Amino acid sequence: MRRRSTASWDESDARSRPPRRGTRPRTKDRPAHDDAVTGWVLTIDRGRYTCLVPAPPHTAGSTGDRQPGSVEVVAMRARALRPGDVAVGDRVGLVGDTSGATDSLARLVRVEERTSTLRRSADDADPVERVVVANADQLCLVVAAADPEPNPRLVDRALVAAWDAGVDPLLVVTKTDLADPAPVVDAYAALGVSVLGVSKVDWRGLDGVRSALAGRTTALVGPSGVGKSTLVNELSPGAYRAVSDVSGTTGKGRHTSTSAVLLPLRTGGWAVDTPGIRSFGLAHVEPDRLLRAFPDLAPGTDECPRGCSHDEAECGLDDWVGEGNSTPARLESFRRLLGALRAAADTW
Repeated sequence: MRRRSTASWDESDARSRPPRRGTRPRTKDRPAHDDAVTGWVLTIDRGRYTCLVPAPPHTAGSTGDRQPGSVEVVAMRARALRPGDVAVGDRVGLVGDTSGATDSLARLVRVEERTSTLRRSADDADPVERVVVANADQLCLVVAAADPEPNPRLVDRALVAAWDAGVDPLLVVTKTDLADPAPVVDAYAALGVSVLGVSKVDWRGLDGVRSALAGRTTALVGPSGVGKSTLVNELSPGAYRAVSDVSGTTGKGRHTSTSAVLLPLRTGGWAVDTPGIRSFGLAHVEPDRLLRAFPDLAPGTDECPRGCSHDEAECGLDDWVGEGNSTPARLESFRRLLGALRAAADTW
């Protein structure tokens, strides 16, 4: 057979091959999932989301208690959602098997709008945000009076993150039987932050913590070894969170909680026990918003020159602190955080 020249080829010579994956055209239209039920993410473990169905009411003044007949449903995330799109405390839409039966698996198809998002970054130079908890209305920062020693820088940073997220801060000082909590109480009570002390020996002060957490959704955050999980075990019946002692070599706590979990409280409301932290980066906080976290210093900026960076010689905050309206330690914390945020912004 004589071979034809390729110059004479036309469309009729083209071979039509069916696609390997069928002939159904792809579409960008996503299903609305109008039949999805609302669940509340209790914990996340290796790509599996344990959700409470139905989700408790999420209105002002609601205690958020578990409703009669509610079940825990395990779900996997739909492909349209990324891993970072879902956090503990999120209210989500679920389809598929939502019976909660053993070995059942639902599909998480959407995340409802959040009322608050508590974030942190690994450090001030890391622009990647990590959502600590969603839809919380209170941040309970847990520190120890001793063993390990309280870190005021970490406390300041956590308060900044709480105020930036619109979440009410609460400071709980544990192990008051080992040291006097007065220095921590005096440093933050003037800022309008509620400070409560708890003794591990006889649990003196625990009733005050129960009252502060009742009827609210609270994120418990703090360094390892301060007794956060031990406190949760007393507040939530059947929590059984793992606990451990402070390392005798480093003087720091050992990481025992590996994932955040949302737990019901004995007095009503919910608490999120989170893994211990050793840093609280604020890369997500704009430097101009930082002053809102220092209400004792904010009035002193009225005497600052236009465009004041708050760390220059003409800054009005120096005279404000010199008149006794705040403490030099608070001004030093503010300027140190401000410098770190600006340096991080330059790095980005």
